[in-house]
Amino acid sequence: MAGGVILSESQEPLVKYQDRRYVGTKETLAYILFDVSKNFNIDLYSERFIFDVLKIDLSLLAVVNFINTIWDVINDTFTGAIVDKTRTRIGKFRPYLIAFAIPGTIGTCIYWMMPIFFPDGNPMNAAKFFVWLFLALAREGAGTFRSVASTGLLSTITPNPIERTSLITKANLISGFFGEQIPEIVMGLLIDLINHKVIGITLKSTYVFMGVFTALVSGAYALFFFIVARERVPQSIKPPSVKEGFISILKNKPILLIALSEFLSAFSINSGMNNYYIDVLGSASIKNIVGIPGGFVSFASYSYVSWAKKRFSTKFLWIVSGSWGDFLMMIVFFLGSIGGIGPNGLYNKPQAMIPIIMAQETLFTLVMGLRRVLPQEIFNEAMDYCEWKTGYRTEGMTTTAKGLATKLVKTVSGTLKPILMKAFGYDLKAGFGKQTYKTKYYLFAMCTIIPFVTGILGIVPKLFYDLSGEKRNRMYDELFAQRLAKQKTIQEEQSASLEDIVQ
Repeated sequence: MAGGVILSESQEPLVKYQDRRYVGTKETLAYILFDVSKNFNIDLYSERFIFDVLKIDLSLLAVVNFINTIWDVINDTFTGAIVDKTRTRIGKFRPYLIAFAIPGTIGTCIYWMMPIFFPDGNPMNAAKFFVWLFLALAREGAGTFRSVASTGLLSTITPNPIERTSLITKANLISGFFGEQIPEIVMGLLIDLINHKVIGITLKSTYVFMGVFTALVSGAYALFFFIVARERVPQSIKPPSVKEGFISILKNKPILLIALSEFLSAFSINSGMNNYYIDVLGSASIKNIVGIPGGFVSFASYSYVSWAKKRFSTKFLWIVSGSWGDFLMMIVFFLGSIGGIGPNGLYNKPQAMIPIIMAQETLFTLVMGLRRVLPQEIFNEAMDYCEWKTGYRTEGMTTTAKGLATKLVKTVSGTLKPILMKAFGYDLKAGFGKQTYKTKYYLFAMCTIIPFVTGILGIVPKLFYDLSGEKRNRMYDELFAQRLAKQKTIQEEQSASLEDIVQ
């Protein structure tokens, strides 16, 4: 024990199928490409797209965020139940993923093409506002189905927890070699070249081309995985009722802790480092510069994920990996505040802040492997816990329910963010690098200290997580027996049905 946290604990489950591999080479490649698809985009600059190109007034943007989040909460209440009741020849989750793949890609392309349809740049254009609102609602509805279904598919792709962790680790490690960060790097460079008038192309054409191109590539990667993947964890023959789904959530302590942690963390308000890099330090490419040393450390961080899971408790790793970045940002804030709010403040000097943020980024990537692997595997284990306790899995309702309260909070924080930016004096018409020093300092605070202070309570639920060690091992041993019995029942019913047909 050290400070009440277990530092030595076997995480290796005692399961009879631990040496069996279910996922072949082709499916593993497809899994990696799907992981690439989640980051092969320019979404990092979507807010700048609204500010600098599409130009929607911050007050109207707050309205869109509010309405869209309410709609997200509403559609969550039925999406999870629909998915959990699905039983088809190709699985429980894949039908939705395949069905929404092409429409989702088209919707994303239209998103980035909006400046073509509304070229006037008027922030108060009513038609642009309503089209943007409709598009946001449509994408949110389809996105909820995709999010729920993809989460469920990834938790059922193999019944072997060791193989599942290995897949998550491989995908996160190898996806970097497939160029998942290239669009962000290229886009940041193009934004700088355009803002500093080095090249003659426009921001509008750049966003449209890069947005549509990445949408098509990532959409193709994702569709390939949805077609190739298989669901291998057997579902209950009879779908659980809505009541049974809610009961399974209430009985699932790991999920309740995850949900409560996400709920409390959702109070965090963050304007994003991108706005700080562009509006204060004057370059979007700073993100790429400060991340160079950390890139090497990030790859190395995956090499000790398995070692860390054996050496430390899940609770300890969850707390440290989740809070380490916020702690480092707090230090960045205090260093950047040296010299005050005005032009002498370090926060406003690239020559001072680039080394400081570079050090922060490098130290942050020490836990990158854990941050990418651990939360996903904790959720997957929580679904296994549900099956262990109830005999059925409710990935759909659990995914939506655990995020419901969080989304209600984000309705407030997402609406509050543009309002705060406007209150701090952010002016869409100011032009590149021309915000006031007061506004620049608040942009700095809103991506460093304010997220830390407003989201710190998210640590508390993690202190009570206990699905580790002997309890976890026993769960997987008993699940193995339960799944064998369930598979035998399914085969017997299929044989009986076949005999009836023959007769």
